[in-house]
Order: sequence, then structure tokens, then C-alpha cells
Amino acid sequence: AGDAVIVVMDHEGDSFIYALSKKTGQTIWKKGRDEGTSWATPVAVEVDGKIQVIASAMKFVRSYDLKTGGLVWQCSGQTGNVIPSPVVGFGKVFCTSGFRGSALQAIELGRTGDLSGSDAISWQVNEATPYVPSPLLYGDRFYVCFGNRAIISCYNARTGKANFVKQPLEEAGGIYASPVGAANRIYFVGRNGVCQVIRQAEEFQVLATNTLDDKFDASPAIVGDELFLKGKTHLYCIAKPREKR
Repeated sequence: AGDAVIVVMDHEGDSFIYALSKKTGQTIWKKGRDEGTSWATPVAVEVDGKIQVIASAMKFVRSYDLKTGGLVWQCSGQTGNVIPSPVVGFGKVFCTSGFRGSALQAIELGRTGDLSGSDAISWQVNEATPYVPSPLLYGDRFYVCFGNRAIISCYNARTGKANFVKQPLEEAGGIYASPVGAANRIYFVGRNGVCQVIRQAEEFQVLATNTLDDKFDASPAIVGDELFLKGKTHLYCIAKPREKR
């Protein structure tokens, strides 16, 4: 983010967030965090001309000023052991967690102070949220898995209205990989090697089911018209066959 690399270390000892210089590796600032173990990657977003770094965790989602490390705002409401990374869109940051409970909060950007229980929470859901996979914001639709299972819910990102809730993908099994979207399709990759594809629409519709003989925990990546999948034993690139010359 900017000229800094942000590192969050939330564990059962002293927890911190650091900003390190990209060029030298030296510490620009370091702030203590009263948090237990969390795994979520922070997200950087520009708000009113300044970059904020938003880190989700068990006690609070916190937003820091990138330059100073000062706390801009915080908001409680997540479960323990937060793993999914926050997602930004439509003037909101969407934070999810699903360890021994369920939490999805759409928090409005541009606020300051303690936002817990306030009208800064644009909408929220307290069921069927992800434990390991991060959510996907694609267009104005917000997709989440239920725990680590291939059970999918979709909400309107602006309003929180449910498009569909707890629809099962029968063959994908358990999921650690975060979903990705392209060409009006959403890809869910199961740990068992099954990738199921649904239509990017208000109604739940499975378009395809494909299987690779491998195990998958890493999230897929899309580059141009190619889909990259990192399995336990191989790295795969899925694309249309190239035309013969």
C-alpha cells in the first residue's frame, strides 16, 4: 500500500500491525493490537484522499491511517479466529467470519471512532458465513460460503437483500479456496479437486462441474482469459485451446 508493506501479526502473544518501507525494510510505524489469533489479510482503500488499512480480527475490525498508523475507526461484531479477508466496494468494507458463529458486516467507509452497533453498519447477516474462504464481490452481488462447506449464499452488496441463501454445490465438498469470478461466472474449487461453476445472477444456477485429480486449498487466480489453479502436486492453467496456425 503506497510506499509501505503492511504486516499484521495477531497471535496468542503480543499482537501488532507494522508498516515497513518497501525500499529499505525499516519500520515506519508499529502499533499494538489487543487481539488473539487471526489470519485475515488486511485491505488498503483510499477514503477522502487518504489511504486506510483495514484489518479484521476477533475483537474489532480496525482501520488505520497508512501514513501514521493512527486508529481511524473500529467496529466489533466478528467471531473468533478471523480468516476471511475484508472486501471493499460501494463505499463499504465487507467483513466476514465463521468460527463458532457467523458474522457478515457491511461497514460504511468515511466514518471515525467506535462504530460498534451504530448506523455505520449498513447491513449485516448472522448466519451461514465463511470460516476459511474469503467472500467474493462481483458486480453488485456478494457471495459467501457457509463455514468450509460448498453451501453458497448471495446478497445484494448495496442493500443486503438475499438473492439466495444456503444453496448446496453437491460435488465440491469442503472448500478452503476463495471463489473467483469472470465472464459472468463464479468458480468454487473444492478440496477434493471438483470445481463447480455457477451463473452470476440473482438465481442460483450451476453451469458446470469439472474435476482434476488433485487436492486444492489455494485460491484460484484469473489472468486475462486463463484460470490458474495450484493443487497439492501440480500447477494448472485452464484456458480455451489455442488456434492452430
